[in-house]
Order: sequence, then structure tokens, then C-alpha cells
Amino acid sequence: MATTTSERTATPTPIQPKPTRPAPWFIELYRTAVGKKYVMAVTGIIGLGFVFGHMIGNLKLYLGSEDINHYAEFLRMLLYPILPKGAALWLLRLGLIGAVLLHIHAAWSLTRLNHKANVKYYSKRDYVAANFASRTMRWTGIIVGLYILFHLADLTWGFANGDFIRGDVHHNLIHSLRRPPVAIIYIIANLALGVHLWHGCWSLFQSLGWNRPRFNRWRSWFAWGFTAVIVVGNLSFPILIVTHIVD
Repeated sequence: MATTTSERTATPTPIQPKPTRPAPWFIELYRTAVGKKYVMAVTGIIGLGFVFGHMIGNLKLYLGSEDINHYAEFLRMLLYPILPKGAALWLLRLGLIGAVLLHIHAAWSLTRLNHKANVKYYSKRDYVAANFASRTMRWTGIIVGLYILFHLADLTWGFANGDFIRGDVHHNLIHSLRRPPVAIIYIIANLALGVHLWHGCWSLFQSLGWNRPRFNRWRSWFAWGFTAVIVVGNLSFPILIVTHIVD
């Protein structure tokens, strides 16, 4: 059967690609700058809660070996016997690790977005904080990250301690921080943590959209107050132990 000229010259209909299914809403939100700012704020709040609780718990060192060892055993027995001994504590640790990784990725992604857009993440009223952060936050973040790894190897896993006794938190703390090089590491790391915390406390409310001039004084008080409490509390451990004031 012969074909007509119009049939031979007709343009074939292009094949339309199948529409891609949208990602879940939280992933779509995280792909935006606003979503990344919210993730940084929420994970930052988790971090603030952890460092405060961790410091308060460690203050039991000054009540004696029985109190701090009992506190450590309480943490290991969370939700036991519903969960195996230590399981709830490790779930909390894994959640904290996830929050830290999300915090790092959100910060890195925001930095890339800002560089591509050639705009600053901070407003003019936050110039002092932003300028300070741009010179320090990356390096204090690296120092704190390395400190966390050493802290785990020293007082959780024990292979960096030298005389580690599993379950005896008081002994492990005293033996570790009695070594001057280790005490210096802890002091430097906690000073870096203080810088990181100060800026995190300052920028937290801006990331959540609470950035009004009447809030700025309150934000400053909160940043300085929270940072001072954490740094003074954490620095007391290596200083008092290495000087034999606390045994």
C-alpha cells in the first residue's frame, strides 16, 4: 500500500519523559537555604542541650567517686530491662552523632550557597558576630571535632587513657587529666568550644527567624551567659585535677 507525501514527512511525536516523583517534603525543604538554616538551628539546640547536660553530670566529680560512678551507671541502665544494658545510651549517642553530621553538612551547604550567590548569610546588625565567625568558626569546629574523637578514645573506649578501668569514671577522669599534656588539650579544646558556642547561641535565633532589634540584647546575654557557664564548668576539671586540688 503506497504512503502519501504527508505521511512520509510527518514529524514523529517526541517521547515525553516520565515525571519524576518529588522527594519527601523534608528533603525538599532541606534543599533550600531556609531549610538548611532550620536544620542548623535544631541540631544546634540538640548540641547545646548535650554540652549543658554533660557538664552538669561531670560536676558530680566534686561530690566524690561514688556519686559520679553511680551517675555513669544510671546512664548505662537507662530503659533497662526494656532495652539491653547500655542500649539506650548508645541510641542517644547515635542520635547526637547524626545531629552533628547534619549540622556540619548544613553549614557546608550554606557556605557553598552563599559563595555562589555572592551574598552574606548575616545581616548588617550582626556584622561583628559574622566577621568574628568567618575567621574562627571553621577552625573551632575542626578543633572541637578532633577533641570529641580524643575524648571518646580517652574516657569512653579507653585506649588513649593508659590506665582505663571500665565503669570507674572517677579513676579514669583523674588519671587522664592528671597528665599535663592531656589537661592542656582539654583546656584548648574547651576554649575553642566556647567560641563555637558563643556564635551558635548568637545566630540560633536568627536562623529561626527571630531577628528583631529588641531581641538582640537578650540574644547577647544568652550567648555570653550560656558560654561562660559551659566553659568555666568544663575548664574546672583539667585545672583542678592537674593541680591536685581534686583527687
